[in-house]
Amino acid sequence: MADHDSNPTPIPLPAVASSDTPLQDLSILSAEKEEEEPPTIDVPENDAKGVIVEEKEEEKEKEKEKEERKIPESLVSFKEDSNRVSDLSDAERKAVEELKELLTQELQSSEGDVSIWGVPLLKDERTDVILLKFLRARDFKVKDAFLMINNTLRWRKDFGIDSLMEQDLGDDLDKVVFMHGHSRQGHPVCYNVYGEFQNKDVYHRAFSTEEARTKFLRWRIQFLERSIRKLDFTPGGVNTIFQVNDLKNSPGPAKRELRLATKQALLLLQDNYPEFVAKQVFINVPWWYLAFYTMINPFLTQRTKSKFVFAGPSKSPDTLFKYISPEQVPIQYGGLSVDFCDCNPDFGDSDPVTEIPIKPNTKQTVEIAIYETCVIVWELRVVGWEVSYGAEFKPDAKDAYTIIIRKNAKMSPTDEPVVSNSFKVGELGTLLLTVDNPTAKKKRILYRFKIKPYSD
Repeated sequence: MADHDSNPTPIPLPAVASSDTPLQDLSILSAEKEEEEPPTIDVPENDAKGVIVEEKEEEKEKEKEKEERKIPESLVSFKEDSNRVSDLSDAERKAVEELKELLTQELQSSEGDVSIWGVPLLKDERTDVILLKFLRARDFKVKDAFLMINNTLRWRKDFGIDSLMEQDLGDDLDKVVFMHGHSRQGHPVCYNVYGEFQNKDVYHRAFSTEEARTKFLRWRIQFLERSIRKLDFTPGGVNTIFQVNDLKNSPGPAKRELRLATKQALLLLQDNYPEFVAKQVFINVPWWYLAFYTMINPFLTQRTKSKFVFAGPSKSPDTLFKYISPEQVPIQYGGLSVDFCDCNPDFGDSDPVTEIPIKPNTKQTVEIAIYETCVIVWELRVVGWEVSYGAEFKPDAKDAYTIIIRKNAKMSPTDEPVVSNSFKVGELGTLLLTVDNPTAKKKRILYRFKIKPYSD
């Protein structure tokens, strides 16, 4: 069987397999200052044991970082193919026409239009986009692509795809796979959360028996079909999905039931869902996955490997931000996106976020100049925290006192992930948001704000 961009992820089932500011009146400034070297402190003898423990923790942290550096972030670059026939080579355009002719002959005796993913296979402006997926899955070999389409149509009928779309299979597994937001290029993003299978109840419901595995597969295919039908199959439209695979607390490849279900799903997906992946980003990658990937790497095509990106735990948020804006990334993955009712109702996924890097041992101050009486609201987070944060308002008037809104205090990883504040501005001045990074690691500030009318 040809390898056409299938997903080698061992767990859980992949989402798809593919063959392959309105703030113009405000002045926002940031200033960076070097931190003074801390004075030397003598450590009493009775504190020596604590120092040794800290040193051991530092050694563990360094070892972890060393392991993460072994993770190849991206294997090779990948540029998504155009789905416009006008952009194809002469040979590729000819292949599209030949495939159309074969399908016309095959389907002319069929009653009504034959469709797939809601798109007619003939005489529709979206038809070419669908045919290109099958052609690319078979390296533009027309007869092979034609056979693949026929097999897919037969499988969809046998599997009962049309009736499956109307079935209620429950929401027990909604945390395992879910869609959330869009990538910077507009692709819908699908999150596969492998750690959910550490929950024994979830694992049992999905894989304990053949019947359970079949039901899980049908649920997964239903989820995939519903996601695909929301894509835009018009020429130039977004018709692929951006995959995020979270390997944190993943059960690993040793689970027999999981291996069986995964193997079954991968074969099914690679044969019937070609070219639906824009990018495969693996986050919180553990050592065992790299060992697994190294083993199967020789069997993957260059096209498949070109879509893969890997990131260890400490690099996962920054890696996501390369491809997905922070306002679109779920809060649990380092972004600012939450369900509208769960957090500050003043902000949504359409409100842009500003990103500012903070160098190690430096202090960063975000300055927001305010030119009117108003209420300013803002959100701010530093992924992983381990920094100090404070907020104050500095009036423009010479004799006015600076108002401390939030006293500078250390924020730890266990604190609230996002800080939300508001302040009534009764005079012109500047809002100062200060983040002090005392660590040896580079950090990143994410913040956004809004100006609202002032009312007594």
